[in-house]
Amino acid sequence: MLFHVRMDVHLPPDMDPGVRTDLVARERSRAIELQEKGVWPQLWRIAGEYANFSVFDVSSNDELHDVLSSLPLFPYLTIHVTPLATHPSKI
Repeated sequence: MLFHVRMDVHLPPDMDPGVRTDLVARERSRAIELQEKGVWPQLWRIAGEYANFSVFDVSSNDELHDVLSSLPLFPYLTIHVTPLATHPSKI
């Protein structure tokens, strides 16, 4: 199942810089791991925002939830999920 996901990041402005650096590094590592597994086949930065559009390829809603909640930035994300279906005109 494919899902279009928008993630907006809201880190506290007073977050300790060392904690922030570690958190962002762990997020990057997890994102790379999920992309290499094929779970996160598309990842696009939204220009001018601390946000992204992504496509996830998972077997169920529950798997998507598990994947998203495994992200180190999860507590700081606003997430909007849209399930995708094949378009009849797609070649």
